Amino acid sequence: MRAMEAHQAAAVFAALSQETRVRLLHRLVAAGPGGAVAGELAAALGVPASTLSFHLAALEKAGLIRGRRQGRQMIYAAAPSGLRSLIGCAAHLCLGDDYASMALVDGLLPPEPATLSASYSVLFLCQRNSARSIMAEAILGQVGGGRFRAFSAGPQPAADPLPAVVQLLRALGHAVGHLRSKSWDEFAGPVGAPMDFVITLCDMPADGAPPPFAGRAIRAAWPLPDPAKFSGSTVERRVLLDELYAGLRRRLVALCRLPLDLLDRAGAQTCLDRIGDTRPPAHRA
Repeated sequence: MRAMEAHQAAAVFAALSQETRVRLLHRLVAAGPGGAVAGELAAALGVPASTLSFHLAALEKAGLIRGRRQGRQMIYAAAPSGLRSLIGCAAHLCLGDDYASMALVDGLLPPEPATLSASYSVLFLCQRNSARSIMAEAILGQVGGGRFRAFSAGPQPAADPLPAVVQLLRALGHAVGHLRSKSWDEFAGPVGAPMDFVITLCDMPADGAPPPFAGRAIRAAWPLPDPAKFSGSTVERRVLLDELYAGLRRRLVALCRLPLDLLDRAGAQTCLDRIGDTRPPAHRA
């Protein structure tokens, strides 16, 4: 067997030789990359939590699902690699190992999409790299929990970050000593640090396409209002800046909560686009 060794196949089929586990795996496949909370699965399947834990452990040991802890909850999702191996094994059992059968299986099972790394580098872009992107760099550095390395840059960097932004970040307990406005040329080309995500926070000019960055970064656009253009009294501008900070922080917390280790590139791209879409759900395509 090419897709799975015989003993691995036996373990997988043994794990699925029980109706509750089949229903459980089916529900997790339907739940998608985000998975489902263990307590909700127990209620949906009508089984006690202790019984569900036994079945989850069997499926996880067989490589068909993956579990992760989020706060006090356990979240489970189907494991794409395990499912692909299961399908490949079943196909080989039915079709044999001749060349034509193997070619057919290869056609049915294309190479598994590349997954993202266990830690992530994120580059935030804005025209002058003086406010929104500086703010995002500071916030993600605080809420990322060590899983994210945050950077910021722009095509026409200002001499320094906007003073009001630095003042706000300092007042909210962020480290600001390292923050500076930078050209995106520092991150471009093969000499730049590889990026997992490149997120643009402003409307770039038509001729303002970012240069190629090192790595295969997933790109997203989260356009936000420019603090440099806020008008009104000092108090009114501060209120607008506070609202901008809160909205950006919510998005970055949502990014940190994504199960990136369980997502392929397409799934991660979809999640980032949804985080950046502020329209009401009814108005989304």
